[in-house]
Amino acid sequence: MIVSTNSIQAILTAYKQKLSKIYSIEEATSIFYWCAEEILRRRRHDILIRDLISESELLKFFAALKRLKTGEPVQYVFGKAYFDGLTLSVSPAVLIPRPETEELVQIVANAVTPAMRILDLCTGSGAIALALAHRFPPSTVTATDISVKALEIATKNAQENNITNVTFRREDILKPVHATLFEEDKYDIIVSNPPYVLESEKSLMHRNVLENEPSAALFVPDSDPLKFYRAIAEYAAKYLSAKGQLFLEINENFGTQTAELLRKNGFENVEILKDFKDKFRFAKVVN
Repeated sequence: MIVSTNSIQAILTAYKQKLSKIYSIEEATSIFYWCAEEILRRRRHDILIRDLISESELLKFFAALKRLKTGEPVQYVFGKAYFDGLTLSVSPAVLIPRPETEELVQIVANAVTPAMRILDLCTGSGAIALALAHRFPPSTVTATDISVKALEIATKNAQENNITNVTFRREDILKPVHATLFEEDKYDIIVSNPPYVLESEKSLMHRNVLENEPSAALFVPDSDPLKFYRAIAEYAAKYLSAKGQLFLEINENFGTQTAELLRKNGFENVEILKDFKDKFRFAKVVN
C-alpha cells in the first residue's frame, strides 16, 4: 500500500480510495476504523488521524486491505464479530450476525423469565443462543443447526465466552421427524433466524455477502419462500410449552403470509413487528 506518510490520515485516505468500487465512503471509513481498532489495539475515539504508526502496523493495514479489496467482509478478515456484548468467532461457514438479529434478541429478552428452557433453531455461529444464555444464566438453551462446521464454530464461541448453559445439536429442521431431539422436550421460548432471502433478491444484495457468506444460510427458492417457517411452525406446535412463545426473524415482504402460516398451525396470538429500520422483520407468537 503506497502512502505519502505512515500517518493514520494517509492510510484512511488510501482505504477510501481502494475500497470505493465496493463500498460507499461512509462504509469504507467504518471498515478502516474497524481495522484500526484491531491492528492498533485502540478504541476508535483514541485513534488520532495525525498519529504515525510503525512499519509493522502499516504492513498489517496493507494485508487487511488486500483481502478487503476482493470484497471479503472485514469480520472474516479478522475472524470475529461483535454481537450483543459478545465477541464471536466467524468464518465463511457461518453468517455474520446482523444488527437486526441483535434487535430480535432484545425482543426475546423482554419475554424471558428466570430458568426458562430456550431453543434456537438454525443457530449458525450461535449468536442468538449465546446472547440469551449469557443474559439469562439460570435458563438452559439448546441450539441446533444442520451444518457441522457451524456447530463447531458455535461450540468454540461458547467456550471462548465461558458460557456453559447452552447445548448444541445437529438437526435438520426440514425433516419431518426430528429424531435427534428428545420427544419429551418442551420449550418455553423457541427462536429462529432461518434462511429467508429469495433467490430473486440476490441482485439487491452486496457483492461481499454473495461471494463470501454461506448461501445455504441465506437463500430460499422463490417457489417456496416460507419452507423453513412451515417446518418451524409445525415443530413449535408440537414442542412449545403451554404459554410458550415463538420468535422469528422474517423476510420483510412476507409478514402477512408468515402470520397466516402460523395461524394455520394453530397459533392465534401472532404479531408482526417492525425493526429499527421500520421494516416488518419479526414475528412473535404466544401459545
